[in-house]
Amino acid sequence: MSVLIVIPARYESSRYPGKPLVELTGATGLSKSLIQRSWDAARAVKGVDRVVVATDDSRISEAASAFGADVVMTSSECENGTERCAEAFDNLGGEFDIVVNLQGDAPLTPAWFVEDLVQGLRSDPMAEVATPVLRCDGRALNGFLNDRKAGRVGGTTAVFTKDRYALYFSKEVVPFTSQTFADGSKTPVFHHVGVYAYRPSALGAYPRWKAGPLEQLEGLEQLRFMEHGRQVLCVEVDSMGRQFWELNNPEDVPRIEAMMVEMGTA
Repeated sequence: MSVLIVIPARYESSRYPGKPLVELTGATGLSKSLIQRSWDAARAVKGVDRVVVATDDSRISEAASAFGADVVMTSSECENGTERCAEAFDNLGGEFDIVVNLQGDAPLTPAWFVEDLVQGLRSDPMAEVATPVLRCDGRALNGFLNDRKAGRVGGTTAVFTKDRYALYFSKEVVPFTSQTFADGSKTPVFHHVGVYAYRPSALGAYPRWKAGPLEQLEGLEQLRFMEHGRQVLCVEVDSMGRQFWELNNPEDVPRIEAMMVEMGTA
């Protein structure tokens, strides 16, 4: 089964305009833009036939082309990354069996997250979409809770059935727990990692659906699949001791840079 990775990237963002071009400094002092680090993460994934950056902005296109990325231009009317992936897939001829949406705000995404995700979709014929979830340790959960107290979105959490089909995703921390957890301890909260693998039938249908009330309230694109009765498989992944964080706010830049130094990422 052929696999396409699309990195959707837009310049305009209500929380962080110009985010894809923000520079991040790694452990060696080397500075690269967020979109380049996302490209590097995608290129590290095994078993992928093609990787492209999908954007509607000439600044992102020029920056991505400068470091050697394959760029597909898409419409400025795309409402989210999934719609941009659908348009990019169509523009490329629709000849892939699985399309992966590796959103350009998660440069610390390990290659095995995506590999496990693709394998999960291949192994479950009932699933039309798959997305990774990572069990939070106390450090990650406390970070989410502190962000919410400060009025920031620190990440998205997921709850799912015993068969791993999604019940809900939220920018609030769910499920609620009154228990306090030490940094290294396991918690009952799962962090939704912003990566998706789609079957072409589900991806093709997505832009034709109107955004439902839950998607509009949460601002989470994956809820559109659920509001239209499609099965979203949550694939639990293993961090293998690595920290994972999405770049959602300017305050996340030093946090991610510190994680890169800790992990020795160049």
